[in-house]
Amino acid sequence: MNRSKIVVLDFGSQYAHLIAKRFRALGFYSEIALPSADLSVFEGAKGVVLSGGPSSVYDENVPDFNEAIFDLEIPILGLCYGHQLMAKHYGGTVGKAEVGEFGFAELNVNESGKLSPLFKDVSPVTQVWMSHQDGVLSLGEGFEVIGTTKDCPFAAVQNLSKKRFSLQCHCEVKDTPEGNKIFKNFAQICGMEVNWDEDTVLSHILETIKADSKGKNVLLFLSGGVDSTVAFALLNKALGQERVLGLHIDNGFMRKNESKKVAESYRKFGFNNFIVEDASESFLAAIKGLTDPQKKRMAVGENFITVRDSVVTAQKLNEDDWMLAQGTLYPDIIESGGTKNSHTIKTHHNRVDGIQKLIAKGLIIEPLKDLYKDEVRAIGKKLGLDPELVMRHPFPGPGLSINVLCSNGIFSEKDAEKLKKAQEELNKAEITQFCPNCTASLVRSVLPVRSVGVQGDFRTYRFPAVLAFRSEGEGFYHIPRVREKIEAASSSITNGATYLNRTVIKLYQKPALKDEDLRLQEGYCDRRRLDQLREVDDIVLSALHRHNLYNEIFQHLTIDLPFASSKENASFVLRPVCSEDVMTARFAWLPLAVLSEIVHEIAALPFVDALYFDATNKPPATFGWE
Repeated sequence: MNRSKIVVLDFGSQYAHLIAKRFRALGFYSEIALPSADLSVFEGAKGVVLSGGPSSVYDENVPDFNEAIFDLEIPILGLCYGHQLMAKHYGGTVGKAEVGEFGFAELNVNESGKLSPLFKDVSPVTQVWMSHQDGVLSLGEGFEVIGTTKDCPFAAVQNLSKKRFSLQCHCEVKDTPEGNKIFKNFAQICGMEVNWDEDTVLSHILETIKADSKGKNVLLFLSGGVDSTVAFALLNKALGQERVLGLHIDNGFMRKNESKKVAESYRKFGFNNFIVEDASESFLAAIKGLTDPQKKRMAVGENFITVRDSVVTAQKLNEDDWMLAQGTLYPDIIESGGTKNSHTIKTHHNRVDGIQKLIAKGLIIEPLKDLYKDEVRAIGKKLGLDPELVMRHPFPGPGLSINVLCSNGIFSEKDAEKLKKAQEELNKAEITQFCPNCTASLVRSVLPVRSVGVQGDFRTYRFPAVLAFRSEGEGFYHIPRVREKIEAASSSITNGATYLNRTVIKLYQKPALKDEDLRLQEGYCDRRRLDQLREVDDIVLSALHRHNLYNEIFQHLTIDLPFASSKENASFVLRPVCSEDVMTARFAWLPLAVLSEIVHEIAALPFVDALYFDATNKPPATFGWE
């Protein structure tokens, strides 16, 4: 595309594409490139941004980098790994920081920083988002410090004569509130003019669909979620309904009455070119007996292809005339390790081997693959989709299957030793935020199940810490009122922890049960457990709608744990989150009256042994537990 641009070099950060998205949202066209890119890639570039990444700049196996890029006579901005790489290149030193930072920090802009064009109109003390263990230990010649944090003396540096700037923080995430100001300032330093808007994006996607379809018809998997729905609308607009067929597969992992509601919503909007296929037995058979989360996801993804093939045969569709489409977003790709330098956080169902082979053959269309959730919603609104469709909570293809944690019921000696160390870490964590009465009655424990998390662009697989405050009778526990205190306690527990990556608050435990009665049970993702999860999940979502809170929350997940007094029962976790782009998130805090109403209604279900609330941000936790 022949236009002025800012090139973002992707060193594998979970947030690399978010940088490009931020510039585009500000009106400046931006592209992603590999750090090993030939200089021809930078034709028309006005500036370069070096992303973060999971590597250490002093390791042997670092991403390939074309150092001639530093010879370009255009401004360069380094972030996190890019910050450290720039320091190393220009003669500074990098090593393990004395204190790693994960989450919120305060950046203090010094006198030099106040005069820096990078910090024009930025507050002298501003919140930033950190995610690093390494740090710059000394600067190269010509560089000066323009900002510090409590634990990072070289948090922001510059060399004005070379137009080189670098920051340890992530400006691209919403948790750095003035990040857009910094990016806009950098774009102005680069001499960029506004050259990108929503209309341009929509036009570009539609033209790409027409080109990629190669005159063929397109079959699209419709989960009923926002992504596949917007992709469906785009395909219909670009190609016409006669060339597009939507396939909604009821895989047995849908929410309560979900497939029926999806079909009604599509017909209401005027979509008539879709079919619904009940393949629940096929999917349940595909994951039968599986406990490993990655294998379960892959089995679900591969079975989508199997069902798709059977539908093609049943509908007598000529394979030579049809392509497959998906509502894949960029986070799906990056979290599956889909760029050269990224680290796999979790394998998404739309990135399994069967799909990858079709992509390699050019048989897959993914209209949204370069976009994030908020961009997708903006496109959906632009297309005129009802808020009912556009603002639905995200619901992935594997549905509730990834919210049912599985176990063979065996807790090994190695697991027991790690659990013991996790408990020791939790006992040492300083939690002084709460009132004396609350702290005096506080019981700390660790759940004997592990969940996926992410820190410093790496996947973690660790135990959740449990905080149980004083009993309020009949199995219900006190819920602290101040969200910020809970958040601070959660961060205190997980920051720097080796065996913990989540903090949950105990809400309820069946009165007849003692703590020792609850243990890891043998449990798989079968129809019985899914039906139980559907009931609990429906109670929460119904309450959110009833109290007009549904649109205040980005997504709510209900997690089913095989931690109970028997195989027939389970414990559940409530996981409401607020996010804009999926890459970072804060746990959503519900009004206590609403939360209490939800807890009491769930506690009345006979199979519920315990109930928890996940009070962990991303990072260090991901949205879900698998």
